[in-house]
Amino acid sequence: MQVGQPSRTAMAVAHARAYHQVADEPRVFTDPLAVRIIGESAVRSNEFDDGLDRDLARRRRLFIAARSRFADDVVAEAVAAGTDQVVILGAGLDTSAYRDPHPDVRFFEVDHPDTQAWKRRRLAETGIAIPPSLTFAPVDFEQSTLASGLASAGFDRARAAVFVWLGVTMYLTLPSIHDTLRYIADRGGATEVVFDYLYPAATATPEYGTAQRERADRVAAVGEPWLSYFTADRIRADLLDSGFARVEDRSAAQLLAVYGIGTTASPADSGPHLVRART
Repeated sequence: MQVGQPSRTAMAVAHARAYHQVADEPRVFTDPLAVRIIGESAVRSNEFDDGLDRDLARRRRLFIAARSRFADDVVAEAVAAGTDQVVILGAGLDTSAYRDPHPDVRFFEVDHPDTQAWKRRRLAETGIAIPPSLTFAPVDFEQSTLASGLASAGFDRARAAVFVWLGVTMYLTLPSIHDTLRYIADRGGATEVVFDYLYPAATATPEYGTAQRERADRVAAVGEPWLSYFTADRIRADLLDSGFARVEDRSAAQLLAVYGIGTTASPADSGPHLVRART
Protein backbone atom coordinates (compact mmCIF):
# COMPACT_ATOMS: atom_id res chain seq x y z
CA MET A 1 0.00 0.00 0.00
CA GLN A 2 1.05 3.60 -0.52
CA VAL A 3 1.90 5.84 2.43
CA GLY A 4 -1.09 7.96 3.41
CA GLN A 5 -3.51 5.86 1.32
CA PRO A 6 -5.80 2.93 2.17
CA SER A 7 -4.93 -0.52 0.91
CA ARG A 8 -6.18 -0.90 -2.67
CA THR A 9 -6.93 -4.59 -2.19
CA ALA A 10 -8.92 -3.77 0.96
CA MET A 11 -10.89 -1.30 -1.12
CA ALA A 12 -11.51 -3.99 -3.74
CA VAL A 13 -12.91 -6.33 -1.10
CA ALA A 14 -15.21 -3.57 0.16
CA HIS A 15 -16.38 -2.99 -3.42
CA ALA A 16 -17.15 -6.72 -3.76
CA ARG A 17 -19.22 -6.75 -0.56
CA ALA A 18 -21.10 -3.65 -1.68
CA TYR A 19 -21.77 -4.92 -5.21
CA HIS A 20 -23.07 -8.18 -3.75
CA GLN A 21 -25.85 -6.15 -2.11
CA VAL A 22 -27.20 -4.98 -5.48
CA ALA A 23 -26.06 -7.66 -7.96
CA ASP A 24 -28.52 -10.05 -9.58
CA GLU A 25 -27.36 -13.15 -7.74
CA PRO A 26 -28.42 -15.06 -4.59
CA ARG A 27 -27.88 -12.88 -1.51
CA VAL A 28 -25.52 -14.71 0.82
CA PHE A 29 -24.64 -11.82 3.09
CA THR A 30 -26.66 -8.73 3.99
CA ASP A 31 -24.79 -5.55 4.91
CA PRO A 32 -26.86 -2.33 4.86
CA LEU A 33 -23.71 -0.23 5.34
CA ALA A 34 -21.62 -1.68 2.51
CA VAL A 35 -22.96 0.57 -0.24
CA ARG A 36 -22.92 3.67 1.98
CA ILE A 37 -19.29 3.30 2.95
CA ILE A 38 -18.19 2.79 -0.67
CA GLY A 39 -20.56 5.25 -2.30
CA GLU A 40 -23.30 4.33 -4.75
CA SER A 41 -21.45 5.74 -7.76
CA ALA A 42 -18.46 3.48 -7.13
CA VAL A 43 -20.23 0.23 -6.23
CA ARG A 44 -19.83 -1.45 -9.62
CA SER A 45 -16.20 -0.39 -10.04
CA ASN A 46 -13.46 -2.84 -9.07
CA GLU A 47 -10.05 -2.30 -10.63
CA PHE A 48 -9.00 -5.92 -10.13
CA ASP A 49 -12.05 -7.34 -11.95
CA ASP A 50 -11.85 -5.14 -15.06
CA GLY A 51 -11.54 -7.29 -18.15
CA LEU A 52 -11.87 -10.60 -16.28
CA ASP A 53 -14.41 -13.33 -16.98
CA ARG A 54 -17.69 -12.15 -15.41
CA ASP A 55 -18.55 -15.56 -13.98
CA LEU A 56 -15.18 -15.85 -12.25
CA ALA A 57 -15.64 -12.35 -10.80
CA ARG A 58 -19.12 -13.34 -9.58
CA ARG A 59 -17.76 -16.48 -7.89
CA ARG A 60 -15.15 -14.37 -6.14
CA ARG A 61 -17.82 -11.94 -4.89
CA LEU A 62 -19.90 -14.86 -3.63
CA PHE A 63 -16.94 -16.25 -1.70
CA ILE A 64 -16.17 -12.84 -0.17
CA ALA A 65 -19.82 -12.46 0.84
CA ALA A 66 -19.99 -16.00 2.24
CA ARG A 67 -16.84 -15.68 4.31
CA SER A 68 -18.25 -12.49 5.90
CA ARG A 69 -21.56 -14.24 6.57
CA PHE A 70 -19.75 -17.20 8.11
CA ALA A 71 -17.66 -14.93 10.34
CA ASP A 72 -20.83 -13.16 11.51
CA ASP A 73 -22.40 -16.54 12.31
CA VAL A 74 -19.34 -17.67 14.29
CA VAL A 75 -19.31 -14.41 16.25
CA ALA A 76 -23.03 -14.72 17.03
CA GLU A 77 -22.56 -18.29 18.22
CA ALA A 78 -19.60 -17.33 20.42
CA VAL A 79 -21.43 -14.34 21.91
CA ALA A 80 -24.40 -16.57 22.76
CA ALA A 81 -21.94 -18.81 24.63
CA GLY A 82 -20.55 -15.87 26.63
CA THR A 83 -17.68 -14.45 24.56
CA ASP A 84 -17.55 -10.64 24.72
CA GLN A 85 -14.43 -9.72 22.70
CA VAL A 86 -14.11 -9.73 18.90
CA VAL A 87 -10.90 -8.78 17.08
CA ILE A 88 -11.02 -7.90 13.38
CA LEU A 89 -7.50 -8.31 11.99
CA GLY A 90 -6.76 -6.33 8.83
CA ALA A 91 -10.18 -4.75 9.21
CA GLY A 92 -10.12 -2.59 6.09
CA LEU A 93 -13.67 -1.34 5.51
CA ASP A 94 -15.26 -4.17 7.49
CA THR A 95 -18.59 -3.13 9.04
CA SER A 96 -19.08 -5.88 11.66
CA ALA A 97 -18.77 -3.58 14.66
CA TYR A 98 -21.24 -1.09 13.17
CA ARG A 99 -23.86 -3.77 12.56
CA ASP A 100 -23.40 -5.54 15.91
CA PRO A 101 -26.65 -6.02 17.85
CA HIS A 102 -24.79 -6.81 21.10
CA PRO A 103 -23.72 -3.54 22.80
CA ASP A 104 -21.88 -5.41 25.58
CA VAL A 105 -19.45 -7.04 23.13
CA ARG A 106 -16.18 -5.17 22.61
CA PHE A 107 -14.81 -4.96 19.08
CA PHE A 108 -11.18 -4.19 18.24
CA GLU A 109 -10.24 -3.23 14.67
CA VAL A 110 -6.58 -3.85 13.89
CA ASP A 111 -5.13 -2.31 10.73
CA HIS A 112 -2.43 -0.06 9.34
CA PRO A 113 -2.75 3.52 10.68
CA ASP A 114 -3.19 4.98 7.16
CA THR A 115 -6.05 2.62 6.31
CA GLN A 116 -7.74 3.34 9.63
CA ALA A 117 -7.39 7.11 9.21
CA TRP A 118 -8.99 6.93 5.77
CA LYS A 119 -11.79 4.72 7.09
CA ARG A 120 -12.58 7.09 9.94
CA ARG A 121 -12.80 9.99 7.52
CA ARG A 122 -15.10 7.96 5.29
CA LEU A 123 -17.32 7.00 8.24
CA ALA A 124 -17.66 10.68 9.17
CA GLU A 125 -18.48 11.66 5.58
CA THR A 126 -21.24 9.06 5.32
CA GLY A 127 -22.71 9.63 8.77
CA ILE A 128 -21.93 6.12 10.03
CA ALA A 129 -21.43 6.44 13.78
CA ILE A 130 -18.54 4.72 15.53
CA PRO A 131 -20.17 2.66 18.30
CA PRO A 132 -18.83 2.99 21.85
CA SER A 133 -18.16 -0.75 21.82
CA LEU A 134 -15.46 -0.33 19.13
CA THR A 135 -11.80 0.44 19.73
CA PHE A 136 -9.35 1.08 16.90
CA ALA A 137 -5.95 -0.56 17.30
CA PRO A 138 -3.62 0.95 14.68
CA VAL A 139 -0.63 -1.30 14.10
CA ASP A 140 2.22 -0.71 11.67
CA PHE A 141 3.92 -4.09 11.78
CA GLU A 142 7.22 -2.54 10.71
CA GLN A 143 7.29 -0.60 13.98
CA SER A 144 5.05 -2.50 16.39
CA THR A 145 3.44 -5.89 17.10
CA LEU A 146 -0.09 -7.24 17.28
CA ALA A 147 0.39 -7.98 20.98
CA SER A 148 1.44 -4.44 21.84
CA GLY A 149 -1.24 -2.88 19.63
CA LEU A 150 -4.05 -4.86 21.24
CA ALA A 151 -2.64 -4.34 24.73
CA SER A 152 -2.64 -0.58 24.18
CA ALA A 153 -6.25 -0.80 22.99
CA GLY A 154 -7.35 -2.55 26.18
CA PHE A 155 -7.77 -6.08 24.89
CA ASP A 156 -7.94 -8.63 27.74
CA ARG A 157 -5.87 -11.70 26.87
CA ALA A 158 -7.31 -13.64 29.80
CA ARG A 159 -10.89 -13.57 28.44
CA ALA A 160 -12.52 -15.47 25.60
CA ALA A 161 -12.31 -13.91 22.16
CA VAL A 162 -13.07 -14.44 18.49
CA PHE A 163 -10.54 -13.32 15.88
CA VAL A 164 -11.75 -12.58 12.35
CA TRP A 165 -8.92 -12.47 9.82
CA LEU A 166 -10.29 -12.30 6.29
CA GLY A 167 -8.41 -11.57 3.09
CA VAL A 168 -5.05 -11.13 4.81
CA THR A 169 -2.90 -14.27 5.05
CA MET A 170 -1.99 -14.31 1.36
CA TYR A 171 -0.29 -10.90 1.77
CA LEU A 172 1.87 -11.99 4.71
CA THR A 173 5.05 -14.02 5.00
CA LEU A 174 4.86 -17.48 6.54
CA PRO A 175 6.69 -16.37 9.75
CA SER A 176 4.19 -13.52 10.23
CA ILE A 177 1.25 -15.90 9.79
CA HIS A 178 2.70 -18.41 12.23
CA ASP A 179 3.48 -15.71 14.80
CA THR A 180 -0.10 -14.42 14.58
CA LEU A 181 -1.61 -17.89 14.97
CA ARG A 182 0.57 -18.61 18.01
CA TYR A 183 -0.40 -15.26 19.56
CA ILE A 184 -4.10 -16.01 19.05
CA ALA A 185 -3.85 -19.53 20.47
CA ASP A 186 -1.61 -18.64 23.43
CA ARG A 187 -4.25 -17.05 25.64
CA GLY A 188 -5.99 -17.71 28.92
CA GLY A 189 -9.54 -17.68 27.58
CA ALA A 190 -11.21 -19.82 24.93
CA THR A 191 -10.29 -18.64 21.45
CA GLU A 192 -11.65 -19.01 17.93
CA VAL A 193 -10.25 -17.70 14.67
CA VAL A 194 -11.89 -17.49 11.25
CA PHE A 195 -9.53 -16.85 8.33
CA ASP A 196 -9.04 -17.67 4.67
CA TYR A 197 -6.07 -18.77 2.63
CA LEU A 198 -5.16 -19.62 -0.96
CA TYR A 199 -4.07 -22.93 -2.45
CA PRO A 200 -0.99 -22.79 -4.72
CA ALA A 201 -2.02 -22.10 -8.32
CA ALA A 202 -0.05 -25.17 -9.42
CA THR A 203 -2.65 -27.44 -7.79
CA ALA A 204 -5.57 -25.95 -9.74
CA THR A 205 -7.11 -26.88 -13.06
CA PRO A 206 -5.73 -24.88 -16.01
CA GLU A 207 -8.74 -22.51 -15.92
CA TYR A 208 -8.48 -21.69 -12.23
CA GLY A 209 -4.71 -21.70 -12.19
CA THR A 210 -4.59 -19.15 -14.99
CA ALA A 211 -7.22 -16.95 -13.30
CA GLN A 212 -5.39 -17.09 -9.97
CA ARG A 213 -2.03 -16.21 -11.52
CA GLU A 214 -3.61 -13.30 -13.42
CA ARG A 215 -5.10 -11.90 -10.24
CA ALA A 216 -1.80 -12.38 -8.42
CA ASP A 217 -0.11 -10.32 -11.14
CA ARG A 218 -2.68 -7.55 -10.75
CA VAL A 219 -2.33 -7.17 -6.99
CA ALA A 220 1.46 -7.38 -7.24
CA ALA A 221 1.39 -4.54 -9.79
CA VAL A 222 -0.12 -2.18 -7.16
CA GLY A 223 2.48 -3.15 -4.55
CA GLU A 224 0.41 -5.68 -2.58
CA PRO A 225 1.70 -9.08 -3.77
CA TRP A 226 0.50 -12.45 -2.57
CA LEU A 227 3.28 -14.04 -0.54
CA SER A 228 1.89 -17.19 1.08
CA TYR A 229 -0.11 -20.24 0.00
CA PHE A 230 -1.20 -23.39 1.82
CA THR A 231 -2.80 -26.77 1.27
CA ALA A 232 -5.47 -28.08 3.64
CA ASP A 233 -3.02 -30.56 5.16
CA ARG A 234 -0.38 -27.90 5.69
CA ILE A 235 -2.70 -25.36 7.32
CA ARG A 236 -4.17 -28.01 9.62
CA ALA A 237 -0.71 -29.10 10.74
CA ASP A 238 0.33 -25.47 11.34
CA LEU A 239 -2.82 -24.78 13.38
CA LEU A 240 -2.41 -27.86 15.55
CA ASP A 241 1.26 -27.00 16.07
CA SER A 242 0.26 -23.45 17.10
CA GLY A 243 -2.05 -24.73 19.84
CA PHE A 244 -5.46 -25.08 18.22
CA ALA A 245 -7.41 -28.25 18.95
CA ARG A 246 -10.26 -28.22 16.40
CA VAL A 247 -9.98 -27.22 12.76
CA GLU A 248 -12.74 -26.92 10.14
CA ASP A 249 -11.65 -26.25 6.55
CA ARG A 250 -14.01 -25.50 3.64
CA SER A 251 -13.37 -24.79 -0.01
CA ALA A 252 -15.28 -21.96 -1.69
CA ALA A 253 -17.88 -24.38 -3.07
CA GLN A 254 -18.28 -26.13 0.28
CA LEU A 255 -18.71 -22.81 2.06
CA LEU A 256 -21.38 -21.60 -0.35
CA ALA A 257 -23.19 -24.92 0.03
CA VAL A 258 -23.55 -24.15 3.75
CA TYR A 259 -25.87 -21.31 2.71
CA GLY A 260 -27.69 -23.27 0.00
CA ILE A 261 -25.81 -21.69 -2.91
CA GLY A 262 -24.75 -23.99 -5.72
CA THR A 263 -21.83 -22.84 -7.85
CA THR A 264 -19.24 -24.17 -10.23
CA ALA A 265 -16.56 -22.80 -7.93
CA SER A 266 -13.00 -24.06 -8.09
CA PRO A 267 -12.30 -27.66 -7.01
CA ALA A 268 -11.64 -28.39 -3.35
CA ASP A 269 -7.89 -28.59 -3.94
CA SER A 270 -7.56 -25.11 -5.43
CA GLY A 271 -8.62 -21.50 -4.95
CA PRO A 272 -9.65 -19.92 -1.64
CA HIS A 273 -10.52 -21.84 1.52
CA LEU A 274 -12.07 -20.68 4.78
CA VAL A 275 -10.96 -22.05 8.15
CA ARG A 276 -12.52 -22.02 11.60
CA ALA A 277 -10.13 -23.10 14.34
CA ARG A 278 -10.68 -23.34 18.11
CA THR A 279 -8.45 -23.91 21.10
